[in-house]
Amino acid sequence: MRLTGTVSSGLGRAHIFMAQPHYQEQFKNLLGGTAWPGTLNLAIQGQDLVNYIALRKKSGIDTLDASNEDRSAAALIDVSMHEAHRIRGFLRDGVSFGGATAFSAILESGDATVECALLIPDLTRHTDVVEVIACAFLREKMSLQDDDIIQILVE
Repeated sequence: MRLTGTVSSGLGRAHIFMAQPHYQEQFKNLLGGTAWPGTLNLAIQGQDLVNYIALRKKSGIDTLDASNEDRSAAALIDVSMHEAHRIRGFLRDGVSFGGATAFSAILESGDATVECALLIPDLTRHTDVVEVIACAFLREKMSLQDDDIIQILVE
């Protein structure tokens, strides 16, 4: 599955979660190294949003925030070939850090490619934004700026 999205600024809070050792150990298994303590956000729409909703549904995420039309279309998409990797949440000092589901992927911008993962947190404010994690700071490595259009190939 290929998703096309527009690079967008996030809420600036991902580093709080991404830096947690409990998550980093799991990201190492997924990415083969330490994940950059932040995410790259891609705003998506149209058929790409429908495809993403299908992945969210496979992750067990409530998709009631999507339109009935998008949910119906997503139900017809076969995502069985995409392996969902569970990222376990944890409790630390009375603070709950939620789980997530990740899908291995390749980020493509021009001729450049980077191994990464599409991360779908169990709890998120994003409905039409894909969060991407990688071992590298993707904005710097791929010279990305807000409004750049890039693709992610979910493996």
